[in-house]
Amino acid sequence: MGIINFIKEAGEKLFGTAAAPAAAAQSDAAPADQNQKAADAIVAYIRSQGLDADNLGVTYDGASHTVTVTGNAADQPTKEKILVAAGNVQNVDKVDDQMTVTNPAPEAQHHTVVSGDNLWKMAEKYYGSGAKNDLIFQANTPMLKSPDKIYPGQVLVIPPLQ
Repeated sequence: MGIINFIKEAGEKLFGTAAAPAAAAQSDAAPADQNQKAADAIVAYIRSQGLDADNLGVTYDGASHTVTVTGNAADQPTKEKILVAAGNVQNVDKVDDQMTVTNPAPEAQHHTVVSGDNLWKMAEKYYGSGAKNDLIFQANTPMLKSPDKIYPGQVLVIPPLQ
């Protein structure tokens, strides 16, 4: 549990344009309504990735750009995918992990992609062998559709070696 940092300008555009949260803040809609709409969009995105948890709860605070995720995941990899899916959304700066896990396992690390990164280089850095890059890809599916489709600012799960 804890806070995971993300790059606010990177990620899925679930809230319309990048200017949408700022425009919403100036509209007549109550901030609580806008925060709830953002939270609902994040939950829908998580579920669209085939991920879920018992009593999954998501709140979004537009003022701090923080998502809080609660619920009970069946296993550690599912929990980590849910947290990364919630954080890799444009206008999300932090994810507050308040989830529990039915079958705990060692926690993964997180890697923020920079220009020039690829999964092979990440596997070399974390595992000492680029040939283990598929472990990183599998830990980040279904968010990653292809091992060649990563972008700077994206946060990826780096699972522990078993």
